[in-house]
Amino acid sequence: MKIDVLTLFPEMFEGVLGSSILKRAKEMDAADYRVINFREYSTHKVKQVDDYPYGGGAGMVLQPQPIFDAVDAVRGEGGKPHVILMCPQGERLTQRKAEELANKEHLVFICGHYEGYDERIREHLVDEEISIGDYVLTGGELGAMVVIDAVVRLLPGVLGNNDSPVLDSHSTGFLEHPHYTRPADFRGMTVPDVLVSGHHKNIEEWRKKESLKRTYLRRPDMLENAVLNKQELKWLDEIKAELESENF
Repeated sequence: MKIDVLTLFPEMFEGVLGSSILKRAKEMDAADYRVINFREYSTHKVKQVDDYPYGGGAGMVLQPQPIFDAVDAVRGEGGKPHVILMCPQGERLTQRKAEELANKEHLVFICGHYEGYDERIREHLVDEEISIGDYVLTGGELGAMVVIDAVVRLLPGVLGNNDSPVLDSHSTGFLEHPHYTRPADFRGMTVPDVLVSGHHKNIEEWRKKESLKRTYLRRPDMLENAVLNKQELKWLDEIKAELESENF
């Protein structure tokens, strides 16, 4: 996957793209990153990229020319890049969206600053807008980093174990089950017996039920539209009964 990032602050990406899983993805040629300062595309003599908004108001607005020209340059290299505008007005990032983007061959992220973008960028240049939450950041850089991380870790082979992203929280529709490792007894806190039993079928059932329980306790909203099978419905009834008995 090719990933281009258009930003006024390329130095912000050095540590993130050069560390951990994102670094590994590049080393194994699963992902190739390029960070572009779109100020370089400004035709203004002092490389200005923003101006006062028409109609007045606070703040400065990013001009269309530098961003359009930067995207045109990327598109001119061939292929059909998928252009994403990082914006608090965009669709909220979900695991499903990350999985969808992981199937693209080339992503281009536009990271804004100041009061916002000239509306023509939104209307005529990008394929979609993405937000990482209902809050406002200083710029789109941190949001782009989050999306890139969520997407690249899903690329084949990047995590080493192909089951890892499949079993993540939200990938299954539920939150992930609890995890334990050695020692089995730490300061009197013990690992559930089923996990050290060696009985794989019982372990799988325990994990599925605990995943359902954790979702019910922490994110019940995820179950509102979930389609549960007979076994999951039975487990949910058992979970509710267990919790009710604990409260009395």
